[in-house]
Amino acid sequence: MAISSCANNVEAEPKTHLKQDTPSVSRVWQYPHGARNAVSITFDDARASQLDIGVPVLDKHNVKATFYVMPGPVAQRLAQWQAVALNGHEIGNHTASHLCTGNFQWLRQQNQGLEQVDLQWLRDDITKTNNYIENNLGVTPRSFAYPCGNTFVGRGIEVKSYVPLIADMFSTGRTWLDETANDANYTDFSQLTGIRIDGMTFAQIKVTLDALRFSNSWIILAGHEVGEKGIYTIDAEALNALIKYLKDPANGYWLDTVDNIATFLKNNRTEPN
Repeated sequence: MAISSCANNVEAEPKTHLKQDTPSVSRVWQYPHGARNAVSITFDDARASQLDIGVPVLDKHNVKATFYVMPGPVAQRLAQWQAVALNGHEIGNHTASHLCTGNFQWLRQQNQGLEQVDLQWLRDDITKTNNYIENNLGVTPRSFAYPCGNTFVGRGIEVKSYVPLIADMFSTGRTWLDETANDANYTDFSQLTGIRIDGMTFAQIKVTLDALRFSNSWIILAGHEVGEKGIYTIDAEALNALIKYLKDPANGYWLDTVDNIATFLKNNRTEPN
Protein backbone atom coordinates (compact mmCIF):
# COMPACT_ATOMS: atom_id res chain seq x y z
CA MET A 1 0.00 0.00 0.00
CA ALA A 2 2.80 2.40 0.83
CA ILE A 3 4.34 1.91 -2.59
CA SER A 4 1.02 2.54 -4.32
CA SER A 5 0.45 5.70 -2.28
CA CYS A 6 3.93 6.98 -3.10
CA ALA A 7 3.40 6.32 -6.79
CA ASN A 8 0.11 8.19 -6.69
CA ASN A 9 1.75 11.17 -5.01
CA VAL A 10 4.47 11.26 -7.62
CA GLU A 11 1.89 11.17 -10.42
CA ALA A 12 0.00 14.05 -8.83
CA GLU A 13 3.02 16.34 -8.70
CA PRO A 14 3.28 18.88 -11.53
CA LYS A 15 6.11 18.01 -13.91
CA THR A 16 7.72 21.41 -13.71
CA HIS A 17 11.11 19.97 -14.64
CA LEU A 18 9.90 19.33 -18.18
CA LYS A 19 9.83 22.01 -20.83
CA GLN A 20 6.32 23.36 -21.29
CA ASP A 21 6.89 24.94 -24.69
CA THR A 22 4.46 24.13 -27.46
CA PRO A 23 6.05 21.27 -29.39
CA SER A 24 7.18 22.05 -32.90
CA VAL A 25 5.86 20.14 -35.87
CA SER A 26 8.09 17.12 -36.48
CA ARG A 27 9.79 16.94 -39.84
CA VAL A 28 9.30 13.86 -41.92
CA TRP A 29 12.70 12.47 -42.92
CA GLN A 30 14.23 9.24 -44.14
CA TYR A 31 17.77 7.90 -44.05
CA PRO A 32 19.50 7.83 -47.47
CA HIS A 33 18.69 4.97 -49.85
CA GLY A 34 15.55 4.19 -47.86
CA ALA A 35 17.55 2.67 -44.99
CA ARG A 36 15.72 1.92 -41.75
CA ASN A 37 18.72 2.49 -39.50
CA ALA A 38 22.18 4.06 -39.53
CA VAL A 39 25.46 2.47 -38.39
CA SER A 40 28.94 3.89 -37.85
CA ILE A 41 32.01 1.72 -37.29
CA THR A 42 34.57 3.42 -35.06
CA PHE A 43 38.00 2.55 -33.67
CA ASP A 44 39.92 4.11 -30.78
CA ASP A 45 43.59 4.81 -30.05
CA ALA A 46 45.20 4.64 -33.54
CA ARG A 47 46.43 1.10 -32.94
CA ALA A 48 48.81 -0.56 -35.39
CA SER A 49 46.43 -3.46 -36.11
CA GLN A 50 43.88 -0.97 -37.39
CA LEU A 51 46.34 -0.02 -40.12
CA ASP A 52 47.64 -3.51 -40.81
CA ILE A 53 44.37 -5.46 -40.72
CA GLY A 54 41.35 -3.19 -40.23
CA VAL A 55 41.91 -0.61 -42.96
CA PRO A 56 42.48 -3.23 -45.70
CA VAL A 57 39.16 -4.87 -44.78
CA LEU A 58 37.37 -1.51 -44.86
CA ASP A 59 39.00 -0.48 -48.12
CA LYS A 60 38.17 -3.80 -49.77
CA HIS A 61 34.51 -3.01 -49.23
CA ASN A 62 34.88 0.74 -49.91
CA VAL A 63 33.59 1.52 -46.42
CA LYS A 64 34.66 4.55 -44.41
CA ALA A 65 35.15 4.29 -40.65
CA THR A 66 35.81 6.85 -37.94
CA PHE A 67 39.22 6.60 -36.23
CA TYR A 68 39.64 8.44 -32.93
CA VAL A 69 43.39 8.98 -32.74
CA MET A 70 46.14 10.17 -30.40
CA PRO A 71 49.33 11.96 -31.48
CA GLY A 72 51.76 9.40 -30.02
CA PRO A 73 50.63 6.31 -31.92
CA VAL A 74 49.96 8.31 -35.09
CA ALA A 75 53.54 9.62 -35.08
CA GLN A 76 54.86 6.04 -35.08
CA ARG A 77 53.08 5.30 -38.40
CA LEU A 78 52.56 8.81 -39.74
CA ALA A 79 52.70 8.05 -43.48
CA GLN A 80 50.10 5.30 -43.13
CA TRP A 81 47.74 7.48 -41.09
CA GLN A 82 48.11 10.23 -43.65
CA ALA A 83 46.99 7.72 -46.28
CA VAL A 84 43.99 6.75 -44.13
CA ALA A 85 42.89 10.37 -43.88
CA LEU A 86 43.53 10.99 -47.58
CA ASN A 87 41.39 7.97 -48.44
CA GLY A 88 38.33 9.54 -46.80
CA HIS A 89 38.19 7.80 -43.45
CA GLU A 90 37.17 10.17 -40.68
CA ILE A 91 39.85 11.21 -38.18
CA GLY A 92 38.55 12.16 -34.74
CA ASN A 93 40.19 13.37 -31.52
CA HIS A 94 40.90 10.94 -28.65
CA THR A 95 43.12 13.32 -26.60
CA ALA A 96 46.90 13.21 -26.26
CA SER A 97 46.93 11.82 -22.71
CA HIS A 98 44.08 9.26 -22.88
CA LEU A 99 43.28 10.19 -19.31
CA CYS A 100 40.55 8.10 -17.66
CA THR A 101 39.51 7.59 -14.06
CA GLY A 102 42.53 6.97 -11.86
CA ASN A 103 40.90 3.73 -10.68
CA PHE A 104 42.63 2.09 -13.64
CA GLN A 105 45.83 0.64 -12.20
CA TRP A 106 47.94 1.60 -15.22
CA LEU A 107 47.10 5.22 -14.34
CA ARG A 108 47.63 4.70 -10.60
CA GLN A 109 51.16 3.58 -11.40
CA GLN A 110 51.71 6.96 -13.09
CA ASN A 111 49.88 8.95 -10.39
CA GLN A 112 47.39 10.19 -12.99
CA GLY A 113 43.63 10.29 -13.35
CA LEU A 114 40.73 12.52 -14.35
CA GLU A 115 40.10 13.06 -10.65
CA GLN A 116 43.36 15.06 -10.52
CA VAL A 117 42.82 17.52 -13.40
CA ASP A 118 40.52 20.41 -14.24
CA LEU A 119 38.67 21.55 -17.35
CA GLN A 120 41.43 23.90 -18.52
CA TRP A 121 44.02 21.10 -18.35
CA LEU A 122 41.76 18.91 -20.45
CA ARG A 123 41.01 21.67 -22.96
CA ASP A 124 44.75 22.19 -23.45
CA ASP A 125 45.29 18.46 -23.97
CA ILE A 126 42.48 18.24 -26.52
CA THR A 127 43.63 21.39 -28.33
CA LYS A 128 47.14 19.95 -28.56
CA THR A 129 45.68 16.88 -30.25
CA ASN A 130 43.59 18.95 -32.66
CA ASN A 131 46.66 20.92 -33.65
CA TYR A 132 48.68 17.76 -34.22
CA ILE A 133 45.97 16.22 -36.41
CA GLU A 134 45.54 19.40 -38.44
CA ASN A 135 49.28 19.88 -38.95
CA ASN A 136 50.13 16.26 -39.73
CA LEU A 137 47.02 14.66 -41.21
CA GLY A 138 45.58 17.70 -42.92
CA VAL A 139 42.09 17.51 -41.44
CA THR A 140 40.25 19.38 -38.70
CA PRO A 141 38.63 16.90 -36.28
CA ARG A 142 34.89 17.34 -35.87
CA SER A 143 34.34 14.23 -33.75
CA PHE A 144 35.62 13.28 -30.30
CA ALA A 145 35.64 10.03 -28.30
CA TYR A 146 35.84 10.16 -24.50
CA PRO A 147 38.71 7.93 -23.32
CA CYS A 148 37.25 4.98 -21.39
CA GLY A 149 33.86 6.64 -21.86
CA ASN A 150 34.54 8.88 -18.83
CA THR A 151 33.07 12.39 -19.08
CA PHE A 152 34.18 14.12 -15.86
CA VAL A 153 37.08 15.83 -14.10
CA GLY A 154 37.66 16.26 -10.35
CA ARG A 155 36.19 14.41 -7.41
CA GLY A 156 33.36 14.79 -4.90
CA ILE A 157 31.61 18.14 -4.84
CA GLU A 158 34.29 19.49 -7.19
CA VAL A 159 33.36 17.08 -10.01
CA LYS A 160 32.56 18.79 -13.32
CA SER A 161 31.31 17.31 -16.56
CA TYR A 162 33.47 17.96 -19.59
CA VAL A 163 30.58 17.29 -21.98
CA PRO A 164 29.99 21.07 -22.38
CA LEU A 165 33.66 21.44 -23.33
CA ILE A 166 33.27 18.83 -26.05
CA ALA A 167 30.04 20.47 -27.23
CA ASP A 168 31.98 23.72 -27.59
CA MET A 169 34.91 22.20 -29.48
CA PHE A 170 33.36 19.44 -31.64
CA SER A 171 30.29 18.53 -33.61
CA THR A 172 30.02 15.18 -31.78
CA GLY A 173 31.31 13.32 -28.75
CA ARG A 174 31.06 9.52 -28.40
CA THR A 175 31.06 7.57 -25.14
CA TRP A 176 31.65 3.81 -24.76
CA LEU A 177 30.24 0.61 -23.23
CA ASP A 178 26.68 1.86 -23.58
CA GLU A 179 23.58 -0.32 -23.58
CA THR A 180 21.43 1.43 -26.16
CA ALA A 181 21.72 2.96 -29.59
CA ASN A 182 21.10 6.62 -30.37
CA ASP A 183 17.53 7.76 -30.89
CA ALA A 184 18.03 9.84 -34.03
CA ASN A 185 15.27 12.27 -33.04
CA TYR A 186 16.49 12.76 -29.47
CA THR A 187 20.18 11.97 -28.99
CA ASP A 188 22.60 14.57 -27.61
CA PHE A 189 25.34 14.84 -30.23
CA SER A 190 27.90 15.52 -27.50
CA GLN A 191 27.02 12.27 -25.72
CA LEU A 192 26.51 9.76 -28.52
CA THR A 193 26.34 6.20 -27.28
CA GLY A 194 29.01 3.70 -28.32
CA ILE A 195 28.42 -0.07 -28.46
CA ARG A 196 31.34 -2.41 -27.88
CA ILE A 197 32.29 -4.91 -30.63
CA ASP A 198 35.61 -6.07 -29.15
CA GLY A 199 35.72 -9.79 -28.44
CA MET A 200 32.51 -10.56 -30.32
CA THR A 201 31.74 -12.88 -33.21
CA PHE A 202 29.67 -11.63 -36.12
CA ALA A 203 26.71 -13.67 -34.82
CA GLN A 204 26.97 -11.90 -31.46
CA ILE A 205 27.24 -8.49 -33.09
CA LYS A 206 24.17 -9.24 -35.21
CA VAL A 207 22.19 -10.11 -32.08
CA THR A 208 23.19 -6.71 -30.70
CA LEU A 209 22.21 -4.94 -33.91
CA ASP A 210 18.82 -6.64 -33.91
CA ALA A 211 18.21 -5.70 -30.27
CA LEU A 212 19.04 -2.03 -30.90
CA ARG A 213 17.07 -1.68 -34.11
CA PHE A 214 14.28 0.61 -32.95
CA SER A 215 12.76 3.25 -35.23
CA ASN A 216 15.49 5.34 -36.95
CA SER A 217 18.12 4.24 -34.43
CA TRP A 218 21.75 5.14 -35.09
CA ILE A 219 24.07 2.41 -33.83
CA ILE A 220 27.70 3.45 -33.28
CA LEU A 221 29.97 0.42 -32.98
CA ALA A 222 33.25 0.89 -31.12
CA GLY A 223 36.36 -1.28 -31.29
CA HIS A 224 40.11 -1.22 -30.67
CA GLU A 225 42.43 -3.88 -32.08
CA VAL A 226 41.61 -5.84 -35.24
CA GLY A 227 42.91 -9.40 -35.68
CA GLU A 228 42.10 -12.52 -33.69
CA LYS A 229 39.19 -12.17 -31.28
CA GLY A 230 40.20 -10.97 -27.82
CA ILE A 231 39.02 -8.79 -24.97
CA TYR A 232 40.01 -5.62 -26.88
CA THR A 233 40.07 -7.11 -30.38
CA ILE A 234 37.43 -7.66 -33.03
CA ASP A 235 38.20 -10.67 -35.19
CA ALA A 236 39.06 -9.68 -38.76
CA GLU A 237 36.62 -12.25 -40.17
CA ALA A 238 33.88 -10.90 -37.93
CA LEU A 239 34.58 -7.39 -39.20
CA ASN A 240 34.49 -8.61 -42.79
CA ALA A 241 31.17 -10.41 -42.25
CA LEU A 242 29.73 -7.39 -40.42
CA ILE A 243 30.53 -5.03 -43.27
CA LYS A 244 29.09 -7.38 -45.89
CA TYR A 245 25.89 -7.64 -43.85
CA LEU A 246 25.55 -3.89 -43.32
CA LYS A 247 26.22 -3.11 -46.98
CA ASP A 248 23.55 -5.46 -48.29
CA PRO A 249 20.62 -3.16 -49.26
CA ALA A 250 18.17 -5.89 -48.29
CA ASN A 251 19.16 -5.44 -44.63
CA GLY A 252 18.24 -1.74 -44.59
CA TYR A 253 21.29 -0.08 -43.03
CA TRP A 254 23.05 3.15 -43.96
CA LEU A 255 26.73 2.69 -43.10
CA ASP A 256 28.79 5.89 -42.85
CA THR A 257 31.13 7.91 -40.63
CA VAL A 258 30.03 9.55 -37.41
CA ASP A 259 30.34 13.06 -38.80
CA ASN A 260 28.45 12.28 -41.99
CA ILE A 261 25.50 10.76 -40.15
CA ALA A 262 25.51 13.48 -37.48
CA THR A 263 25.51 16.17 -40.16
CA PHE A 264 22.60 14.50 -41.93
CA LEU A 265 20.57 14.32 -38.72
CA LYS A 266 21.31 17.92 -37.77
CA ASN A 267 20.07 19.02 -41.19
CA ASN A 268 16.91 16.91 -41.11
CA ARG A 269 15.55 16.16 -37.66
CA THR A 270 13.45 18.50 -35.56
CA GLU A 271 15.42 19.48 -32.49
CA PRO A 272 13.94 17.86 -29.35
CA ASN A 273 12.28 20.07 -26.74
